[in-house]
Order: sequence, then structure tokens, then C-alpha cells
Amino acid sequence: MPDTLTLIYLGYMFIALYFLSLFSLIFIQNRKEMFTTPKPNRNYSVSVLVPAYNEQDSIKGTIEAILKSDYKNIVEIIILNDGSKDNTLKIVRELEKKYSLVKVLDKKNSGKADSLNQGIKIAKGELIAVVDADSYPDVHALSSMVGFFNDENTGAVTTRILVRKKNNMLRKMQAIEYKIIAFTRKLLGFIDAIYVTPGPLALYRVSALKKIGGFDPNNMTEDIEATWHLLHDGYGVRMSFVAKSTSIAPDTLKKWMRQRIRWNIGGYQTILKYKKNFFRKGMLGLFILPFFSISLVLGTFGLGILIYRTFRRIFSYYLSTHYSLEAQTAVLRLNDVNLNPSLLNFLGVVLFILGIIFIFFALKYVNNHIKEKESFFSVFFYSLVYIVLRPIVLVVSMAKFIRGNYSW
Repeated sequence: MPDTLTLIYLGYMFIALYFLSLFSLIFIQNRKEMFTTPKPNRNYSVSVLVPAYNEQDSIKGTIEAILKSDYKNIVEIIILNDGSKDNTLKIVRELEKKYSLVKVLDKKNSGKADSLNQGIKIAKGELIAVVDADSYPDVHALSSMVGFFNDENTGAVTTRILVRKKNNMLRKMQAIEYKIIAFTRKLLGFIDAIYVTPGPLALYRVSALKKIGGFDPNNMTEDIEATWHLLHDGYGVRMSFVAKSTSIAPDTLKKWMRQRIRWNIGGYQTILKYKKNFFRKGMLGLFILPFFSISLVLGTFGLGILIYRTFRRIFSYYLSTHYSLEAQTAVLRLNDVNLNPSLLNFLGVVLFILGIIFIFFALKYVNNHIKEKESFFSVFFYSLVYIVLRPIVLVVSMAKFIRGNYSW
């Protein structure tokens, strides 16, 4: 009979292989539709909301990137200054004087979600674009997104988020990660299972946002919660794989950890809020909740199993060597050497190879469109080192969440 650890390990392998197979099959079936974008059947008016807190280094570039958009019915750009303590307010006031589309709402610090909710109240557009103040939508982004709202059931549209300024190894690793996320998110869109509309650029139907009560100020990841709320209320969420927005990623491990802990804690909050929908409410309960939950815990189990098996083997070797030396017997005998691979090791190697193949394929597919390329060393380092950091963040996030020790 296999022990409990072996069963958990086999379950981990099965789930990982299942999702790899699922993504592969979705791509094969829909590969010709990856870059398809509907042509808008009318000229939707768009209000752009830019929440900002201490963004003096990037806010000007963000606003200018929005102003370069080739979509001609942006009716306003509302900068929501959330009590910034640096020169953000001064910079945006100058932008307000310079550009007629730019408006500034200066407010006390109350968080991103509350800032967006105040912006929704005064926005004039039929659609609302949310753009983080350190992000840069490309010139064609909005034009390739608005057509999805021809379907009255569409509540939100997301896009590819890519890393800007890949000037150190950590940012290069995140650039790879963001591309793989973009690729898999588009695939999830084909089964109505997009679970987040990220802040660097997302487009919402105003009437849908008002129906769900806007963004949740109590959630650390208001974009995930809003997406789930829209799905819960029967709206669809789509993705334009043509559009993109570049964002400034953390450049130090400390900043990266803080960002990822916030993301994970927000994920835990959202799971708890919608836990009653497990295996109910369409794709939200039948796929997104299980998929998202498994994704959060899978890495933790994988890391735990790896650590346990490694230390158990080291401890076993230590005891064997120690007692062999005391008994003055051979430390290693020929019949102790086992060159036959175990099934678990074989499955682990197969999963790793398939994962590497998937990563290379996703990167090649995305890079062909944006004319970029990653080095083999970067991808290999990402697969062996960077991915291992994520389960560690999951464990820290869970500990903070359980203790209630978290904030922006």
C-alpha cells in the first residue's frame, strides 16, 4: 500500500499534468482565434481612471501614453490622486492645465478601490478603462478591446500585461512570467474562465460596475474580486491578445515579495468571499474557484513534499553513515546502489520536461508577435530557480492571512 505522502505526490503530478494537457488542447482547438478582435459596432465613449499614490516618477509617462491612443472617443482621463505625499499632485495639476481631457480628483488616502469607486461616480463614458499610474497602454490597446462590448453580456475586457524596463535579472524573470500568464489567460478566455482583469489596463462596462457596487475596498486585490463579482452576476469577461500594456515590475526581491504577498492574500480573501459558489454558478464555481484554489495550494504542497523528501533522505544517509562508522562496517555496499529509477522520480522528470516545453512554446508564441526573445539561460533559470520562490511566498502569505497581519 502506498503511503500518504506518495498519494499526495501522485495527486500533485496528476493535477499538474491535467492542466498542462487542458491548456494544450484549448490552444490546438482555438489557435486560429488567438488574435481575433471584434470590430466595434458603434463608437463607445470611454472614461479612463488612473489611480495614483506617490507616482511622481511614472504618472506623466502614463498619461501621455493614454493620450497617444488611436481610439478617438476617450472623453476624459480622470487622475485619482489618493493623498500622495510626493510631487504627484503637482505633476498632475500641470498635466490638467496642459491637456483638456485630463481631470484631477484630489482626495485623502483611502486606497485604490475607494479611489476607483469615486471615479466611477463622476465618469461620463459608457466604458471605463482602469490604468495603473506606472503602466503604459500601447497606441492600439483600447481600439482592440472595445469591440468585445458588442456582446451586451460582456462586463469587462482584459489584455496582455508585459514588463517594462527589463534591466535586471528579477525583472527578466517577471517578463517571462507575465508572458506565460498572458498566454494562459487568453486560453482560459476560450472556456469563459478568465479570473482577473489586471490593473495595468482593464476595460469595464460602467453599468456592470455600478450593478456590482464597484470595487471592494476591503479586498487586497480589487481587480480579482471585481472580476469574480461580474462572473457571479452573469457577465462575461474577455481578453484581447492583440492589445498590451507595459508595467513597471518590482526591481528588488523585497518589493517583489511585498507585491506577491498582497496578490496571494487578496486571492485568499476572494476565495473566502465566494466559497459558497464552489461547484455552482457556472464557470465561476465549476472551474475558476477550484482552479484558482488549487493553483494557490499546489505549489505549497509541492514545496513541502520536496523539502520533506530531501531532508528525510539526508537524515537517513546521516544515520546510516554514523552507525556504519561506529560498527566499523562498510558505509556503502554495491548492492545498496540502485540505478533503477522509481516511478515517482520518472513522473517528476516527465512533468519537468513537459513544463519546460510549454514555457518555451508560450514564450515563442508571444515573442513572435512583439518581436522579443529570451535567452535560453533566462528561461532555464526561471524554470529552476524563480518558480521555486513562488511556493515560499504562498506559505508566507498564508501565515500572514491566518494571523490577519496584512496591509497595503
